[in-house]
Amino acid sequence: MDPLDIARWQFGITTVYHFLMVPLTIGLGMMVAVLQTMWVRTGREQFLRATKFWGKLYLINFIVGVATGLVQEFQFGMAWSEYSRFVGDVFGAPLAMEGLLAFFVESTFLGVWIFGWGRVRKGLHLAALWCAVIASWISAFFIIVANSWMQHPVGVEMSDDGRPVMTDVWAVLTNSTALAAYTHTIFGALVVAGMFTLGISWYHLWRRRHDSIDTVDDTGHVIVGAGTAPGRDKTDHGVWIWSLRFGAVVAILGFAGTVITGDVQGKLMYEQQPMKMAAAEAACHTGGSFSVLSIGDPGGSCDDVITLIEVPGVLGFLGTGEWGAEMPGINDLEPQYIESYGATMPDNPLYGEHAGSEIDYVPTMWVTYWGFRLMIGLGGIVAGAAVVALWLTRRGTVPRSPWIMRLAVLGIIAPFAANIAGWIFTEIGRQPFVVAPNPDSTGIDGVFMYTAAAVSPGVTAGELLFSVIALTLVYAVILVVELFLLVRYVRGGTAAAMPELTDDHDDTDDPRRDDVLAFAY
Repeated sequence: MDPLDIARWQFGITTVYHFLMVPLTIGLGMMVAVLQTMWVRTGREQFLRATKFWGKLYLINFIVGVATGLVQEFQFGMAWSEYSRFVGDVFGAPLAMEGLLAFFVESTFLGVWIFGWGRVRKGLHLAALWCAVIASWISAFFIIVANSWMQHPVGVEMSDDGRPVMTDVWAVLTNSTALAAYTHTIFGALVVAGMFTLGISWYHLWRRRHDSIDTVDDTGHVIVGAGTAPGRDKTDHGVWIWSLRFGAVVAILGFAGTVITGDVQGKLMYEQQPMKMAAAEAACHTGGSFSVLSIGDPGGSCDDVITLIEVPGVLGFLGTGEWGAEMPGINDLEPQYIESYGATMPDNPLYGEHAGSEIDYVPTMWVTYWGFRLMIGLGGIVAGAAVVALWLTRRGTVPRSPWIMRLAVLGIIAPFAANIAGWIFTEIGRQPFVVAPNPDSTGIDGVFMYTAAAVSPGVTAGELLFSVIALTLVYAVILVVELFLLVRYVRGGTAAAMPELTDDHDDTDDPRRDDVLAFAY
């Protein structure tokens, strides 16, 4: 077993799992803050209920995200010590800022928000939530800055010992790749949160129809009723229809933002990592046609790639903004990479058994090709579904069809999958580099690192395999716990987030105490 392969699997598994929580936390936090703002401004009960219901789900996800995010930091020192030594001077500042914001600012203000219900003035209580949400957005920026430097190194000089030393922190923070990736990530997070609220709200509106609480008149408009169960009154209907339509609008706007920022990223990728762009299109030969569907060898060879459907001119527009411009293909780029960086790995102990081996500069093509298409395709499907949801709910409720309800709930998965596909494409497309070189004047030429040199030299394959298995099992347990909690509180509706709505709620002592403790689990 190759320690490099196991180390990459370990980091991939833990990172993908952690990133399941990140976009939901970023997007849902903003939506909860908007809902509470609406409650503070209008005093309407439906916004208070929506704030507490979605806020509970937000906190469950936030807690799991923090726990899984800690592993990412430790992995740099355990399995990737040579990588940490190489990038440490650059990564130190943004990762320290991320830690301060995530573990101090976010946690402090969230604590005020959780335990401040009824104890802090409404305006200050709302401000605490906004501070926590804004801190999470800034925290994400510093993580993206660190990752984008690996894609496009800037603001450094090489020291005598062969390490990059940061000389311009402003260049690192304003890295063009970071700005494009950050905005793309934020918009993607909004899509995730929008579909999350849409799917769950659809389920609750469907339950109200199924239980004959809500009916429709001859024109199809809703007749809002009230049930006997706690919280299932007319206000409850307002919670779900407002949340559903709010989520649909957020998802549509988020998708529009991902399209615009994705276009910027595509043009930057053409300049900074042309091989990644070519692999994303399975473009073996120079040309300007966009591949809608190609088939071939999943191992990444150009010999067997067959393009079945293509659109002339589109690829050039994606890369340069000029319709019909020609983009360099893999067969033309590979000799350029070999000429610039060599045909074999350096004869250095850091490379272990990979020293002197032939370098394959073509990323795994089937991963980059289909990852790129899944990201775009699923995003488009989500936006279309959100538009349909707005149309179907224009009369104040949802259809009684259980199949449409199931599709709405399953639709929650689509933006998560799109986000994961995008990140896998981004990271796999950079291989065989862990820090990608700059082939032109867009950055600092000569600053790069092969992934084979980044693994900790003292870690054995057995140790890495044990850690992969252990982390996978632990993460599986955490996933079961999170899903159990989410499903439990989703099914419970607003009454699960607001004990005061239940008939048997004991408020003889201090009603705020029970509410606060229940809200904080």
